[in-house]
Amino acid sequence: MTSESFQIPAEIRADWDAITSGAVDVLPAEELVSKLLRSKKENRPLRIKLGADPSAPDLHLGHTVQLNKLRQFQDLGHTVVFIIGDFTARIGDPTGKSETRKALGAEEVNANAQTYLDQIFKILDPNKTEVVRNGDWLDPMRFADVVRLASQYTVARMLERDDFAKRYADGRPIHIHEFLYPLVQGYDSVAVRADVELGGIDQTYNLRVGRDLQRDAGQAGQVAMVLPLLDGFGT
Repeated sequence: MTSESFQIPAEIRADWDAITSGAVDVLPAEELVSKLLRSKKENRPLRIKLGADPSAPDLHLGHTVQLNKLRQFQDLGHTVVFIIGDFTARIGDPTGKSETRKALGAEEVNANAQTYLDQIFKILDPNKTEVVRNGDWLDPMRFADVVRLASQYTVARMLERDDFAKRYADGRPIHIHEFLYPLVQGYDSVAVRADVELGGIDQTYNLRVGRDLQRDAGQAGQVAMVLPLLDGFGT
């Protein structure tokens, strides 16, 4: 990624170069500059979010790209917020795109989650990592809470997502519950007050949803850091 369209202040140039190295995009890049400057001025670490559904016994190789980037943030003094998607793992992949993302029982989710933690701390510094579970804030939600969350996004905005847009254009069905998954992932950003969220190219839309929901909640919207995918590995 380049910064040809704007200037990077000298006091954060080294941090910027390290953080953005290898990134496909930073959205919006100017806000990451502002966040880094504010962090340095106030001596306040940024909160860097990554979520993973424990839907399999092990993290896959593609996650190493994101974990190594998180470690770069930690080495610069920032805090990683690693979200175990226990709630989302228990409901499965609502889009039906992946046969491997089926709903799991609580016991299997907990076993997979422990394996994830054993693996991430081979790369991440546990002293600069917060581990949370999204079931802590999603399980207590009532139906009225879900309706309020859904009211913050329009169908037109949902159809900006590539897979939804293609299916709509082809006349293929899109079920209402499929719209909830990006909202649930985005609400995680509100819950942990993320400054930056990492994700692969295939997660760009969901990262933006999190930013929008944060701003609706009166928070500063997160910056989306889009990272490359390894061939054959999604996020």
